[in-house]
Amino acid sequence: MAVNCGIVGLPNVGKSTIFSALSSSRAEVANYPFCTINPNVGVVNVVDERLDNLAEVFKPKRKIPAAVEFVDIAGLVKGASEGEGLGNQFLSHIREVGVVAHVIRCFDDPDIIHVANKVDPDADIETINVELALADLETLAKRRDKVERSLKVQGKQEQKLAETILAALGKIEAVLEKGGRALSAVLSDDEKAAVYDCHFITMKPQVYVCNVDEDGMKAFASGRPSGYVVAVQRRAGAEGAEAVVICGKFEAELVGIEDAEEKKAFLAEIGLEKPGLSALIHAAYHLLGLRTFFTVGADECKAWTIHAGDTAPKASSVIHTDFEKNFIKAEVYSYDDIVLYGSEAKIKEAGKFRIEGKEYIVQDGDVMFIRAGKAC
Repeated sequence: MAVNCGIVGLPNVGKSTIFSALSSSRAEVANYPFCTINPNVGVVNVVDERLDNLAEVFKPKRKIPAAVEFVDIAGLVKGASEGEGLGNQFLSHIREVGVVAHVIRCFDDPDIIHVANKVDPDADIETINVELALADLETLAKRRDKVERSLKVQGKQEQKLAETILAALGKIEAVLEKGGRALSAVLSDDEKAAVYDCHFITMKPQVYVCNVDEDGMKAFASGRPSGYVVAVQRRAGAEGAEAVVICGKFEAELVGIEDAEEKKAFLAEIGLEKPGLSALIHAAYHLLGLRTFFTVGADECKAWTIHAGDTAPKASSVIHTDFEKNFIKAEVYSYDDIVLYGSEAKIKEAGKFRIEGKEYIVQDGDVMFIRAGKAC
């Protein structure tokens, strides 16, 4: 499956506006349901001050940030799991993403239609979550039926796997029927692997995105979030999920400003130091289990995307596939070291410049130089 984040929610909550701001592109936006039929896809740079600071030290010819893919999926409605509003088509799009960004409308505006004719974040969240759970229950039933039908004609090894699948499905079903998410089912590693190909939607990590108006953003920035935002934060806390607050309309205007000082002043108007979208990008990046290491030099400073827990050889494969099989060693220091000491020479003097081997687990923020042998 692709390493990406799907933006979901009810129609007219601001998904496409937020997507347009994220990708600095014009997603299809209109004041009616199901404007976005086919999902828009955008590759979004991960804003990282560490890369900016490394570029200040090394003065490279170019600077290349990490990136994450966002997918704008059409609005879901009640009955989506049964095909309402082209729901089956849209649900299939959600199955293809790695993490879900659930946008919730947290502002009042009589000129923008709400499908339920009232703004109620709790009810909106419940509508989406119920449809996703129902879709997963349908997937679960089909998988169980297939496994049970084949169980009688399988050998002992295949039967053991089938029993593991059925056990996992039983645990997931119990959670879904109580209104929970498959992600909260307590599964063994074998059970998780056995049902991975089901691609349960509610098994995906989720971040709630409170889409507020400018007054709502000012209130949040000053530490006085609206009741709508508080309701979403409470829900996210109960589920162990993340919640970020964004003014989609403001962010869409912000991306059109090129002058750095003008952009800074525009942010200050609503009490922000950084674009609200940065919080969403970083939340999605980390929920996807992604981490960053850096390579530096006179030609370029680059942020490389890896998965948490990758060894040095595995991480080096993102630079070149031959590096993994021909890996010799990695010369490593932490980004924090360059901040503290100011240069690689001083890092070496302080004894912070390390040589790591094949078993080393790369840490977020490592600066590495990979030594590899010649390809065979």
